[in-house]
Amino acid sequence: MKKKYTYEVMGELHKVVYNYIPVRFVIAMVIMIIEVLLMTGIVFALCYYVPYFYLAAWATEIFCVIKIISSDENPDYKVPWLLFVLILPIVGFMLYFLFHSRTLSKRYIKRMEETRLYAYECDDSALQAQLECENAVAYRQAKMLCDIADTHLFDGTSQQYFSLGEHMHASMLQDLERAQHFIYMEFFIIEDGIFWDSILNILKQKAANGVQVRVLYDDIGCMSTLPGDYYKQLGRYGIEAVPFSLLRGNADGEFNNRSHRKILVIDGKVGYTGGVNLADEYINRVQKYGHWKDTAIRLEGRAVWELTRLFCVDFGINRKKLPDMPENAYPSIPAVPDAGYMIPFGDGPAPIYAQRVGKSVIINLLMQAVRYVYITTPYLIIDNELCSAMENAARRGVEVKIIVPHVPDKKLVLEMTRSYYKRLIGAGVQIYEYEPGFIHAKSYLADDELGMIGTINMDYRSLVHHFENGVWMYRCPCLADMKADFEATLQRSVKADQKAISPNLPGRIVRAFVRIFAPLL
Repeated sequence: MKKKYTYEVMGELHKVVYNYIPVRFVIAMVIMIIEVLLMTGIVFALCYYVPYFYLAAWATEIFCVIKIISSDENPDYKVPWLLFVLILPIVGFMLYFLFHSRTLSKRYIKRMEETRLYAYECDDSALQAQLECENAVAYRQAKMLCDIADTHLFDGTSQQYFSLGEHMHASMLQDLERAQHFIYMEFFIIEDGIFWDSILNILKQKAANGVQVRVLYDDIGCMSTLPGDYYKQLGRYGIEAVPFSLLRGNADGEFNNRSHRKILVIDGKVGYTGGVNLADEYINRVQKYGHWKDTAIRLEGRAVWELTRLFCVDFGINRKKLPDMPENAYPSIPAVPDAGYMIPFGDGPAPIYAQRVGKSVIINLLMQAVRYVYITTPYLIIDNELCSAMENAARRGVEVKIIVPHVPDKKLVLEMTRSYYKRLIGAGVQIYEYEPGFIHAKSYLADDELGMIGTINMDYRSLVHHFENGVWMYRCPCLADMKADFEATLQRSVKADQKAISPNLPGRIVRAFVRIFAPLL
């Protein structure tokens, strides 16, 4: 089944045709379903034909229940698996053993160890001591973040905040034109159109002129926007490209650990990150869900080193052979005065990240805020810990305001988001919906001094499964721009009304059902 898309550039119409139902991914899913059916069928057959084998199956189910209850997993994650195991005999525990794991495969873990050669030298002990003297609360947040994310504290790095994707687009093109040594790009979604084509034209030219160009895109994220072998097409242009975690149809959790990161690094000096993917709705050249509101940040300085490292690690683990690093990957850059403190960081599944990094940053902001916490997120599908952190902050008198979409990209997800309204609003949290369309921004701001911007949504996908990244900031000039943008966005948003808080009976049933299985989605 084909899907057509037409767009105009300089008065010339361009037509794009791609598979609406991507054949390679359908085949992979069919293979996975067949594997599950075969394994489950074999167990059922053994129970029926082999004497007393059903006792082994019964014992396995009991073991599975005990394992789930005694595990260190979040209770919100345990409940749906317990339902599966108890309600679906044999099938339930088979699905649990196949799909419950949220850790990376041994192949990825081994390759991650090899990518340590991409590390850079950075002694930030003096800078941390300086921050401790200025603000002990900010220092403790920074220290914890550096420890759990294996990153560093930076200063002297300039920032530019973008309140819309189209503003980021214009700036990206200018910086890409100035690239001299290398261009590294990692995005969850890439789609043919004005946005990507304008970038691709520059990448082709730069690759032809000897600039090292590497592109990483998520295989599932691009399953309906790019051909399955798109990396080969880019290779013909001299661009080194690879899909992140190529889907093979294994009956395991391979579809969970996607790269939701958005990273652009130019010559190790300039870096971009935020919520913007490389597709036309992100710059409002196509409107699928009303006006698309997104945010991003441009960094220039030594803090870009961490974005470079994150990209190189992700690129390396998806190649058969580790690629070489350019000699000038981590260039020395003059410091900018009064630029504040920042920590670019990565987040992802265990065991690479032993603790939920993004979730820890958000909870710290909520727990230590005194006046306000402002949040923008496309989804609000959170566990009890985050709910409690928001409630506690609001009950302490902290002004907690959250902006979510009014026009959803997925209606069921909007119902899941709204299912949290009653509890949070009851505690004093103020929730608004962006009325003109879909807000995809992932921004967090507290007390004018602390903030975080990046790719981390407030949902289980981002907080548990995906590879993500963000930038933690303290007293950075761009925090004032983030606040002004939030207040302007608030003026275009509507406060959650009674209908959104308390729907009719069918709506309540839907919300109750989706809340149960939200941790698995």
